[in-house]
Amino acid sequence: MIKKFLYSVFLLIFCNSYSQSVYDCSTLKREQSLHYYATIIDVDQQKYSVDFVKNNFQKLNPQKLKTENDDLGFTNHFFWIQFQIENTSNTTNTFFIETARPVSDIANLYVLDVTSNVISKFENGDVLPYSKKQFSDRKLIFKITIAPKTKLQYYLNLKSDGEVLKIPIVARSAENLMQLASKEQLLFGVFYGILAIAAIIYLFFFFALREKTLLYYSLYVIFIGLMQFAIDGYFHQYITPQAGWFSEHAVLIFAIIATFLLGKYCEVFLKVKYYVPLLYKFFAFIYMMALLLFLCYIMFPNVAAFCYPLANVLGLIFLILIISSIFILYSKKTKVDPYFSFGILFLILGFVIFILNNFGLVANTFFTQNSSKFGTGFEIIFLSLSMSNLIRNLKNDKNELIKLELARSLEMNELKSYFLSNISHELRTPLNAIINLNEANSKVSEDENIKKNCNIINYSSQSLLGSVNDLLDFSKIQKNQLTLENKPFDINETFKKIKLNFENQATDKNLKFNYSIQNEIENFVVGDEIRLVQIVTNVLNNSIKFTSEGFVNLKVTFEQKSSSILKTVIIIEDSGIGIDVEKRAMIFDSFSQNNINNKRKFGGLGLGLYIVKTLVDMHKGLLKMESIVNIGTTFEIALEYKIGCVITKEKPTTSDYDLKNANLLYVEDNKMNQMVVKMIIKKWKNTNLDIVENGQECLSILEKNNYDLILMDLQMPVMDGYEATIDIRKGNSGINKIDIPIIALTADVMETTKKTVFEIGMNDYLTKPVEQTLLFERISCILKIIY
Repeated sequence: MIKKFLYSVFLLIFCNSYSQSVYDCSTLKREQSLHYYATIIDVDQQKYSVDFVKNNFQKLNPQKLKTENDDLGFTNHFFWIQFQIENTSNTTNTFFIETARPVSDIANLYVLDVTSNVISKFENGDVLPYSKKQFSDRKLIFKITIAPKTKLQYYLNLKSDGEVLKIPIVARSAENLMQLASKEQLLFGVFYGILAIAAIIYLFFFFALREKTLLYYSLYVIFIGLMQFAIDGYFHQYITPQAGWFSEHAVLIFAIIATFLLGKYCEVFLKVKYYVPLLYKFFAFIYMMALLLFLCYIMFPNVAAFCYPLANVLGLIFLILIISSIFILYSKKTKVDPYFSFGILFLILGFVIFILNNFGLVANTFFTQNSSKFGTGFEIIFLSLSMSNLIRNLKNDKNELIKLELARSLEMNELKSYFLSNISHELRTPLNAIINLNEANSKVSEDENIKKNCNIINYSSQSLLGSVNDLLDFSKIQKNQLTLENKPFDINETFKKIKLNFENQATDKNLKFNYSIQNEIENFVVGDEIRLVQIVTNVLNNSIKFTSEGFVNLKVTFEQKSSSILKTVIIIEDSGIGIDVEKRAMIFDSFSQNNINNKRKFGGLGLGLYIVKTLVDMHKGLLKMESIVNIGTTFEIALEYKIGCVITKEKPTTSDYDLKNANLLYVEDNKMNQMVVKMIIKKWKNTNLDIVENGQECLSILEKNNYDLILMDLQMPVMDGYEATIDIRKGNSGINKIDIPIIALTADVMETTKKTVFEIGMNDYLTKPVEQTLLFERISCILKIIY
């Protein structure tokens, strides 16, 4: 009785065991995990043949698979899985078996026909060229066909080089495989699309903004994408279809680089070095460890089994450091972008679920199998939002910097204008005294040596004055403040003055100066006489400067184009050194001369022709130049002026300077300038002159005395000319003095100064060095003295 009972128990156990070890594929509808029917053995590094394994399987300590997705951990061992499938139906059954991860090195399936004892082999794995796979797919899939009433025994040989080895064995129908592929295509399309868009956009932002956080983030997205691309088998399928070393090791290489870039991006984004210096040292140490691990893996491939777990440990340490940084910053009340925190949270959640799935602690579903992708995808989305905030903050910071730079620029422009105003005043003030006193001495003295020396002083002073004027005009051109006046002037007399000046200069250099003028006009022309003189003077200065022997010619021709327009053609020729063809295109550039040696030899700032070109353009005129090296240069300038009234009076001579008992007040603090003006006016008839040294004294003396006109300097101690003029116009010196004519007599030639002078109520504006005839004309015009 007892024997029968034991036998029954044995049969029950045997029957249950058998029913679990063989899977009937005829019952497959969609998918079925075969882990119930499979046992596994770990043979370490032993490369056993399938025959050896078949004959000794039960002796090698087989174990049942415990879950649908058993995780064997980081290993480089060989594993053999045995299971049986039968087809109890009357038709041939075809289905697919999916196993392991796409990046597993070896996945060979051996099929044993129990009846015939014939073994067939199907190869797979990423060490195999893609074209040699039994079934062409990125994943490790085998196509299985079983004849009716047939039972087959399967031996699956798996191996990895140290990566995590997972053992799902899932039978899928063709329809299920296609549906799963469609679902994966949607997920992977969205996932890789998000990564590609984020990487490209923020890489472009980096090139635009040069913010290294954007570069680290973009590179991190690229390499995390490449890592996932390799894990999913796409890298082997599309990038390295012939397999090889890089195909086998791409996952770890990309993982180490992505981990490093994630740490670097977060460290820079959170400004750990600034806010948490101690934690930054830990970051730096882990960077060194990551670099060392990378080099070891590249140089010593045999240590791969140790590198995979170490890379994961480094990734975990980086996450701990990042989380610690966030908590410390929050504890210090330092603002942390919430999108950044959410991004890191989703990254952690995704990988926690992925790891739990690896250990079989959560159900093996489509979501849990791809939880790392969902986590990474949401991480990239939220980190991209945080990067958008960063870009907005950078833009705001840049706008603030622009505002600050603009304020500084305006301040620098004001300082520049102030400096130029001062330098103009400081240089032109003594030049005023030098030129006028030198002219006076030259007229008084009969000694030829003294006159000769006076001429030298005059040329030098005029040269210095020209350089000062060029610098000031250059500044005006740069700030677009150079303007042209429209006043009537005698153009015939203008060229005669130019001729007299340069005739003497040419004679002193033993050059022949030829002057001719054709079709002299009997009318005034309306335009800017000073700028006309400047154009012709700058070109003549160059001609004389660069001509050592020979001649300089000035030819002027007037052509009346209509009853109201006069065309003036000026031709200046010389027999100087000429200009190379290559240099002609830039001869009109600022600070340019024929070559640097000429600048050293002949001197000058190199602004003359630049200013000439600018002034001619402002006149809407024409400027041509022809030159032959060592032969000479010819300039042709064509300008047009409006024709004014007929010239009806002669210029006054010295004996005609009569102001009809006018009382003048000169406000000037510089003794030399006082002396120059006193020397000029004392030669005038019926003119009284009083001098005070600042604006305060001017206001005081106006309260006591009556004056017909004030000559007002602008820069003075105690009270300057601006303040004094404003007070006079307000009536602070008496209501009857509000409209007294005031002429600014200053060394400051800035356009802003000239504009301000008229804005505060002055009647006219003259610059030093003052010219006697011009001063008399302006005063007599304002006082309406008619001759």
